[in-house]
Amino acid sequence: MQTPSDIDLLIKQFAKLPGIGPRSARRLVLQLIRQPDRLMHPLMDALARTAKSVKTCGTCGNVDTVEPCHICADLRRDDTLLCVVEDLADLWAIERSNMYRGRYHVLGGTLSALEGRGPEQLNIPKLVQRAKDGVVKEVILATNITLEGQTTAHYVTTQLEGTPLKISRLAQGIPIGGELDYLDDGTLGAAMRARLPFA
Repeated sequence: MQTPSDIDLLIKQFAKLPGIGPRSARRLVLQLIRQPDRLMHPLMDALARTAKSVKTCGTCGNVDTVEPCHICADLRRDDTLLCVVEDLADLWAIERSNMYRGRYHVLGGTLSALEGRGPEQLNIPKLVQRAKDGVVKEVILATNITLEGQTTAHYVTTQLEGTPLKISRLAQGIPIGGELDYLDDGTLGAAMRARLPFA
């Protein structure tokens, strides 16, 4: 049996990343090999530096190279707003929009009986503690519109019952530029239920 080469091992590592299959991994590795000074060495340096410096923020659950993260340390942020997201990708997506200037709380996933994830495995107790600190006025539930996301949002809502907090959810429905004929039934139904007055 032939031992895999370093190149084969590198291809296998790239193929483990989400959205990258074996074919894409081979193309990436080929580009790195063809341009070691321009691509491979800078990538190696960046990976090594990031591996040493990355930290999980003890306040919100974001990742950064400083503790607390840049978002939590930003004094210009609105402390009265707390946006609850499932994971880092969701936080980064909201940040890219430049439409939100409050604080975040990363749950680290969703409740899932099938996968054995209960409230203890998620960052829910700390969320409840932060939400009840007297500073937060509104909790924005920005979980995904999936069964697990909806279940998690409902559970968080029950944990915050009896507080004076405003609990809101991201709007659902028709995307900008969307045509009704191309929407699925669930999206169209959500848009109909969440209709707004015409201004």
